Amino acid sequence: MTDAAPTPAASQDEHYLREALVEAEAAAAAGDVPVGAIVVAADGTVLARGRNRREVDHDPTAHAEIDAIRRASAAKRSWRLEGATVYVTMEPCPMCAGALVNARVARVVYGCSDPKAGAVDTLFQIGRDPRLNHRFDVTSGVLAQACAALLKAFFAARRVKSPPAPG
Repeated sequence: MTDAAPTPAASQDEHYLREALVEAEAAAAAGDVPVGAIVVAADGTVLARGRNRREVDHDPTAHAEIDAIRRASAAKRSWRLEGATVYVTMEPCPMCAGALVNARVARVVYGCSDPKAGAVDTLFQIGRDPRLNHRFDVTSGVLAQACAALLKAFFAARRVKSPPAPG
């Protein structure tokens, strides 16, 4: 039995997740946790790219999703990103999941899960909570191994550079 050809949606998801990985690599190069995000309009137009910028901007809210949402909203001149898909290398945290709800995105596609703070599948399902005024579809696990490998390599390199304090 041969593997079926990827569906157009799956190929598109992988394409944009690869672009988000480029953003994640740029975040790592700047000393930030390697998470990247891309906001794509319903017609396939890339509205914005974002990456973690907490270290660079000295801002605890400067996550990749927030960076990308802000840029996409500025490009559209609207806070409503209706119909848009956000591609992000790691499962969004509660803050970012809330921002995605508030931005009215249609869909979130992410790479690897976040067992410590994942808020769209792992710990919470914020984007699917019927009590909220907006919900979004979620696709998980796209290029999960590549996304997780980038994070693991980043944190392994940090542990080598800064050994634990004597205790």
